Amino acid sequence: MKKLSVSELAKLYGYSRQAIYAHINKGNLSKGADGLIDFSEALRVFGEPEGKASTVNQSQSINSQNLTEVDMLKRQVDMLEKQLNQSLLRENQSIERELFYQEQIEAMQRLLEAPKPNMTRFTDQDPIQQSVVKSDSEIIPTEAKHDVLTIKENKKILIPEHVDPEPEKRGFWSRFFLPNG
Repeated sequence: MKKLSVSELAKLYGYSRQAIYAHINKGNLSKGADGLIDFSEALRVFGEPEGKASTVNQSQSINSQNLTEVDMLKRQVDMLEKQLNQSLLRENQSIERELFYQEQIEAMQRLLEAPKPNMTRFTDQDPIQQSVVKSDSEIIPTEAKHDVLTIKENKKILIPEHVDPEPEKRGFWSRFFLPNG
């Protein structure tokens, strides 16, 4: 049969340990050589434990349910930590990618210098405006295709664009009733 300690027997029957020791001292209950009490001896003295065993089983089942809930919650926490780490990694990668592309854009902008506002391209110039300096005092006109002046050190200088002022815009009736300007 099963053997119980004094504490286990006290819990099972709902007595204090002192009450159990009192029964042992009176000789109603006997302990074995190992200091444990045989369950059949406890049944003889105290009878069948009522409802106390069910509370022990209920408490054990509640404890096992709590343990499974704790395990489940631990797994969920681990899973959420893993997801958080993955999202932080993706965020860092996107920031690095954004910085890389920003650097690429800046490099392209440095390479592609915008044209200056008062300078013309070779297709917009008049052939009269274009000339080449052959010496310090002599200027010779060049072909219409060129848009720069060439100085004797082979430096190129952009020629400013000649802009004609736009005529004043007039309404329909002002063409007939106002003098020509």
